[in-house]
Amino acid sequence: MSVEQELLEKWRVLSPDKQQQVMEFVEFLHLKTLDPSVLTRTHKTNVGERLRQIRAKIVASAEPLLNQQEIEKEMANRRGGLQDTDE
Repeated sequence: MSVEQELLEKWRVLSPDKQQQVMEFVEFLHLKTLDPSVLTRTHKTNVGERLRQIRAKIVASAEPLLNQQEIEKEMANRRGGLQDTDE
C-alpha cells in the first residue's frame, strides 16, 4: 500500500472537523515549503509596516505616547463611556 493510499484510508474514517484540521495542517506545511519566511517573525505585513511608520512619525513629532492608564481610558471612551470614576 502506498503512502497516499494509507493516508486516504485514515482520512476517510475521520470526522469532518478532524479532516478540516488535517487539511489546515497540510496547507501549513505547503506554505512553509513554498515560502518559509511566511512563518517567521522577520516577515512583515503591510499593516504592521504601516503601523511602524505611523509610530515613527508620532515619535519624531515629539508627541507623547499614551501610558497604560491613558490607553485604557481612551478605550473605555471609545466603547461608549468612561467607566472609571477616580477623576
